[in-house]
Amino acid sequence: MALYKPVVVQTCPRLGERITQDTVYWEGYKAPIQIKEFGAVNKIDFSPVPPRNYAVTASSRVSSFSEVFTFLSFSWYHMRKLNVFFLYQIHIYGRYSHEPIKTFSRFKDAAYCGTYRDDGNLLVAGSDEGIIRLFDISGKAPLRQFDGHTKPVHVAGFLSDKYRIFSGGDDYSSKLWDIPSGTEIVSYREHTDYVRCGCASKVNADVFVTGSYDHTVKLFDARTKSSIITIEHGQPVESVLLFPSGGLLVSAGGRYVKVWDVLKGGQLLVSLKNHHKTVTCLCLNSSGQRLLSGSLDRHVKIYSTTSYKVVHSFSYAAPILSLALSPEDETIVVGMTNGVLNIKHRKPEEGKEKSQKKRQPAYRTYMRGKTYMPKQEDFSVSKPVRRALRKYDKLLKSFDSSKALDAVLEPSIRLHTPEVTVAVMQELHRRGTLRSALAGRDEKQINLLLTFVARRVIEPRFTSILVTVADIITDIYQPVLGQSAIVDRQFLRLQEAIGKEIDYQGELLEVLGMMDTLFASFAEKKVTSLEETGSNSPTEIIETDE
Repeated sequence: MALYKPVVVQTCPRLGERITQDTVYWEGYKAPIQIKEFGAVNKIDFSPVPPRNYAVTASSRVSSFSEVFTFLSFSWYHMRKLNVFFLYQIHIYGRYSHEPIKTFSRFKDAAYCGTYRDDGNLLVAGSDEGIIRLFDISGKAPLRQFDGHTKPVHVAGFLSDKYRIFSGGDDYSSKLWDIPSGTEIVSYREHTDYVRCGCASKVNADVFVTGSYDHTVKLFDARTKSSIITIEHGQPVESVLLFPSGGLLVSAGGRYVKVWDVLKGGQLLVSLKNHHKTVTCLCLNSSGQRLLSGSLDRHVKIYSTTSYKVVHSFSYAAPILSLALSPEDETIVVGMTNGVLNIKHRKPEEGKEKSQKKRQPAYRTYMRGKTYMPKQEDFSVSKPVRRALRKYDKLLKSFDSSKALDAVLEPSIRLHTPEVTVAVMQELHRRGTLRSALAGRDEKQINLLLTFVARRVIEPRFTSILVTVADIITDIYQPVLGQSAIVDRQFLRLQEAIGKEIDYQGELLEVLGMMDTLFASFAEKKVTSLEETGSNSPTEIIETDE
């Protein structure tokens, strides 16, 4: 007896995202791990040295009651009575830890911009108090406190010489501090609004950059008393980034990410507008060939630094405030406004090799050697592969046409894989049992069939067989029209769908006729040659339009 051949489901290619090397590379992360912080995450910074721990800065006020109160009239004692407390901390997370391995909590107000030094031994952070604190990673108490700002400090970082700190605050000032003595070196007051971002050059130990809500980015040299370059971004600046070479500067503010040539005095190279809301953070990958930007539109865009085109993007559940990428691009961490920390680790490359079990040598290897080649008189015996039949194939194998059709009309198949339903209908039509499978159905089943046909008959890949199904259903159930309002409504929907499709086809034919006329008018002009006259004059060529 011949073996049963399963139903062949015709699949059509779907238009999708083009698979590139960037797609494969950036999709090579495991499922994300989410950690709930106690407030909005405003800064994430990876340690430059192994084991690649990262500092997470977040601040929040937590209370035990839901009503909104004004706390200004309460003393600290009354706040404690009302069970109101404040969480101002910087957490240090291990590479694969889901809980903080260390916490710096010596803040009386919100903490900002926890940043590592290049050697990974020190951490600096600003605060709402206007105080900058310097921590030793191995300790808890601050090593130094730098007082000088009169308003919150949102920017703090190290210069590349490791012995100076730069800062920027809401008092519109940018300052430079000496770590050994704990004193202020120089203060710049050139911005006219809050200073909210900054970075230091890795090439020149005297150069650092600040960005402000006054729409400007300023580049300072510690050896001068004023800024050396001023760049107009055009929007409140949320983040700035210097390339490792120090020649290019990236600024983010509003919906724009702009790249500037510092060596040409701040000349604009490219302006990118790929986000729908404010861009809040910037980051470079380990090679410097990809630029990442995070935004309040819940997306992280990845750009090529050669063409500045988007090569990949990530989507998140909440607006993004901070973003960091570990060395070697092994871990990407995103901080969001709802306090969630989203962590993705790269899949190990050796996983595939480890998963492959060592295959034992075949019988012929033992008997005839590994290099034995089959001869012409040898017979190769292969074990047939047994395939499991699906439910509808089993029913078709047993010639139960009606139940096979019922099986492919289940929601999981007809809604998500309609091509399977249509393939079974095609097989029933080929066998000549489609009419019997469609007959003898109640009101609910007829309604289901007509709904499917009316929805899918306009798809070109299904039209031929579903028109046949519609004809058979109309022929079978025409005598019962008028007996069920539900069935009558579905027949009207089917009639409306087919009518609209016919109208569309007519309009397309009209457009095709117009295009044919246009193409004919622009057709290549024919070249006609006159016969040569008796003289030896050159042939005259006349172009004629038809």
